Amino acid sequence: MESKSEFELKSGVPNPKEKTFVNILQANIKETFFSDDPFRRLKKQPLLRRMLLIIQYFVPILEWAPRYNLKLFKSDLIAGITIASLAVPQGISYANLASLPPLIGLYSSVVPPLIYAIMGSSRDLAIGTIAVASLLFSDTLGKVVSPTEHPTQYLQLAFTTTFIAGFIQTTFGILRLGFIVDLLSHATILGFMGGVATKVCLEQLKTILGLQHFPHKTNFITLLTNLFSRFHEWKWQTGILACGFIIFMVLTKYYSKRKAGMFWISAMAPLISVIVGSLIVFLTHADKHGVPVIGLLKKGLNPLSFNDLAFKSPHLSAVIKTATVTTIIGLAEGVAVGRSFAMRKNYHIDGNKEMLAFGLMNIVGSCTSCYLTTGIFSRTAVNFSAGCKSVVSNIVMSITVMITLLVLIPLFRYTPYVVLSSIIVNAMLGLIKYQKVIELWNIDKFDFVICIGAYFGVVFGSVDDGLIIAICLSLVRLLLVAARPKTMMLGNIPNTTSYRSIEHYDFAQKIVGLLILKIEGPINFICTNYLRERIMRWVYEEEENRTKSCGEQPLQHIILDLGAVGSIDTSGISLLKEVKKLTEARKLKLHLANPGSELMKKMHCSKCIEIIGEEHIHTTVSEAVKACSFMAQAHDSSINMISGNDEQAARVYNV
Repeated sequence: MESKSEFELKSGVPNPKEKTFVNILQANIKETFFSDDPFRRLKKQPLLRRMLLIIQYFVPILEWAPRYNLKLFKSDLIAGITIASLAVPQGISYANLASLPPLIGLYSSVVPPLIYAIMGSSRDLAIGTIAVASLLFSDTLGKVVSPTEHPTQYLQLAFTTTFIAGFIQTTFGILRLGFIVDLLSHATILGFMGGVATKVCLEQLKTILGLQHFPHKTNFITLLTNLFSRFHEWKWQTGILACGFIIFMVLTKYYSKRKAGMFWISAMAPLISVIVGSLIVFLTHADKHGVPVIGLLKKGLNPLSFNDLAFKSPHLSAVIKTATVTTIIGLAEGVAVGRSFAMRKNYHIDGNKEMLAFGLMNIVGSCTSCYLTTGIFSRTAVNFSAGCKSVVSNIVMSITVMITLLVLIPLFRYTPYVVLSSIIVNAMLGLIKYQKVIELWNIDKFDFVICIGAYFGVVFGSVDDGLIIAICLSLVRLLLVAARPKTMMLGNIPNTTSYRSIEHYDFAQKIVGLLILKIEGPINFICTNYLRERIMRWVYEEEENRTKSCGEQPLQHIILDLGAVGSIDTSGISLLKEVKKLTEARKLKLHLANPGSELMKKMHCSKCIEIIGEEHIHTTVSEAVKACSFMAQAHDSSINMISGNDEQAARVYNV
C-alpha cells in the first residue's frame, strides 16, 4: 500500500515556472495582437528572404501575381464584367441614397477596387459602396448641412468623412485591433442591418410615389404620417413603374437561386431595369409628365478631391461621429463577407490586413472623389458564383466602369429615379432575414432581444440609436455572464472516473460524504460575492438533505473543480481564502481540483496555497476523491484499510 506522503507527492499540482514581468507582458501582447503569428514564415530564413516575405505580407499582389496565368484571367474576366453590370446601377443608386451626385457612386467603383487588388488578401471579395454607410452619410451629415441647399459643402464633408474613416481603419490594421470589430455580435448585425433595410425601403416610398419636397429624414411614425397625409399627391405612373421593376428583380433573384448556373440573370437584372426604364422614359417622354430622371452626366474619370477635404469645418464633430460608426460597420461587413467566402474555398484571410487594405483604399478614394467603400455581399456573391479566381475580377470591374464613365455615361441621362429606388428596395429586401431572427428565438432568447432592440432602435429612432441599443444590450449580457458564472454539482458516472453535472446526466451519482462543485468562468471582483453565496448555499442545502436522510453519512469534504476557470484576480484569491474559513467553521475540508497555471501562480504568491494546504490541491476530481478516501480512513478506524486505486476509493464512497 502507498503511504500518504507518497500519494500526495504523486497527486500534487506543481507550481508553474517563474516568469519575469517582461516575459509575461510579451506573452500577453503577442496573444492579444499577434495570436495568428503572422511572421512565423520568417523563422530560419536568410535576411533577403525575410525582407521579401515581409513585403509580400503587406502587398499580397507580389506573392500571387508571378503565378497568375491566362486560364485564371479568363475566369476573372467573366466575373469582373458580371459584377460591373451590377456595380454601375448600384453605384448610382447608393449615391442617390447618400444624397450625393450619381457620378460619385460610379467613381467609388474605380479607384478603391484597384487599391484593394494590390493590398487585399481575399480572392473573392468585391469592393463597392454599401447601403448602411450611404444611409449614415445622408442621415448624419444631412442634419448639419443640407445636400440640396449646400451641395458643395455637403460633398466636402462626405470626402472628409471617408478620409477619417480610412485613417481609423488603417490605424486598426497597423495596431492589429481587429478584435474591436468582434464587439458587434451576429445578433447585433442581423437586427441592425434589418432595421436599416426597413428604414431605407420606407424612405424610398417618397420617390416611388413621386412626392416632392418631402421631409429629409424622419422616424417611422412621422414618415408614414407624411406619406398618407399626402395621398392626393401620389403619382400612379411612378408607382406602377416601381412595382414592375421590383417584381422583375425579385423574380430573377428567385429564379437564380433555384438554378445555380443562372446567377447572371439576377446580376444583370438591375442593369436591365435601368436600360428598360430609360427606354420607357425616352419613348414616352415621361420626364415631361412628372417622372424625375437623372439628367445629363459629365464624361470623365475621377477628378482629384484632395483640396475638398474640410478638416477645419465647423461640422467636424458630425464628420468624426459618422466616420467612426461607418468604420465599424464597414469593417464588420467587409471582413465578415471576406471570411465567409474564404471558408467556402478553404483558404484564410487576415482580418488585420483586410482593415489595412480597406483603410488605404478609403484614404486614396477620398482624394479621388469617392465615398466610403468596403466589401459588399451582393457583389461578392455574384463574383463568387461567376467563378472568380482572384482579385483581378475587381480590376476588370474597375476598368469596365472606367469605360462606362468615358463612353457610355450619357446613355444614363433618361434613367428615372424610380428605377434607382427599385434597385435599392430589391437590395434591401435581402437584408431582412426573418428566418434568422426566428432561429435566434429558438436558440438564444437574449440574442433575439439584442436583435430586436437593434431593429426597432433603427426603425423608430435613428441608425445611431439602434447601434447604441444593441451594443448596450450586448454589454449587459457580458456583465451578466461575468457576474454570474455558471456553477454546478458534479456526480460520478458509474464504472468510470469521470464526474459530470447531475442536472445534465441523470445517472450521475452523488458521492457519500462529498460535495463536488464546478465553476465555469473566470473568478474576479464582479462575481466573488455571488460565488461565495452560491457555494455556501450548495453546502447548506446539501447538509440539510443529508441530515434529513436517515443513515446517510454526513458531509465531510467540499471539492471545487477549477478546470474551467481561465483567470482569477486578487478578489478571487480572497474568495478562496474566505470559503476555506467558512467551510472550516462548519468542520468541513476544502479541496481544489485541476487549477490552471495562472491560479497556481497567484495562489503561490498570495500564500493561499499555505492556507488551503498543498495536500488539498489535486490534479483531477478523481484524485481529489481518492485523497478524501485516505482522510476518511484516518478519521474512521472502523473502515477497512484500502489502497489508493480508483476502484477501492469508489467502494468506500459507494460510487
